[in-house]
Amino acid sequence: MDKLLQARETIDKIDKEMARLFCERMNAVTEVAAYKKERGLAIFDATREDAVIAKNTARIEDDALRSYYTLFLKNTMALSRQYQYHLMKGARIAYSGVEGAFAHIAATRIFKNGITVSHSDFESAYNSVVAGECDYAVLPIENSYAGEVGQVMDLMYTGSLYINGIYDLRITQNLVGLAGTKAEDIKTVISHPQAINQCHGYIQKHGYKIEQAANTARAAQEIIKRNDKSIAAIASAESASLYGLSLIDHDINESAVNTTRFAVFSRVENNTSLDKQNTFLLLFTVNNVAGALAKAISVIGKHGFNMKVLRSRPAKEKAWQYYFYVEAEGDEHSTEGKEMLAELKMHCDKLKVVGRYAIEINLEESETLV
Repeated sequence: MDKLLQARETIDKIDKEMARLFCERMNAVTEVAAYKKERGLAIFDATREDAVIAKNTARIEDDALRSYYTLFLKNTMALSRQYQYHLMKGARIAYSGVEGAFAHIAATRIFKNGITVSHSDFESAYNSVVAGECDYAVLPIENSYAGEVGQVMDLMYTGSLYINGIYDLRITQNLVGLAGTKAEDIKTVISHPQAINQCHGYIQKHGYKIEQAANTARAAQEIIKRNDKSIAAIASAESASLYGLSLIDHDINESAVNTTRFAVFSRVENNTSLDKQNTFLLLFTVNNVAGALAKAISVIGKHGFNMKVLRSRPAKEKAWQYYFYVEAEGDEHSTEGKEMLAELKMHCDKLKVVGRYAIEINLEESETLV
């Protein structure tokens, strides 16, 4: 056995023991969290953490290793604080936008007891989960009217998070304004470009001028800020209620089946036992040879997996190269699924399962949410 292999085996044994000790430590953290919650104590105790670092670093004789061990301890205690926060306060749910935005509505319906955390964009919401600042992110992946949400698709491709659930939210756009505003007072409407597009016919019919906003809820906020009855927002009824605006007209979007699919992103893959009707999400790029895409697609079908969705997106790291997104019915952890993935690798440069879910849930109908 060469020295590298021997060293790796030693590390594997140590990692196994560290995993056991990590679980043991976090079980003790659970007791600490319960004690603090019962007595209303703060999660962060700087004096205690400084004492732990001083006591434990004194056990490391090597100066160079001591500095790394200090970082190790600080990271470990930061994880402990995050876990205590989760136990004492509830799960932290990242979303893009502000209160009243459709992403916020979806997050509160999926996680009824969660703490929603607003972010300025999809990437920062996603990365807050990667960094451990939040437990989950609720992000839109597709709208039945406007199509896929490219930025979120790209985060799936480049990022490390898993999708553990897909939820449908019917999007109902409304015309909202200051109290006492009448339809004939309005000259300009403000909203997100997608909402404006969804209500194009209504806007055109009334001859309104258009201004764009970052999202529908921010458009509602802008109405309060400007305090002008000639300006209205296209937004959710929840936004109107939240910001004290009047509902001037409702259901003004052209499509009655306007629905957005929201995905729940997590650091951990969903490994719970799902039935045979589960759906897995697959991302891949194909080898640069003739017929590679056709062969990859045929592999999925050959092993009995029904593709519900197939779409492509430009892979930004290389010009004119594309990655492919597939939602397929079945269990990729089954023997057939493992064989399919193994064969698929022969035709792919990059291949990863980005998540799976048992059933797509309609947020208008479901009462069995987290």
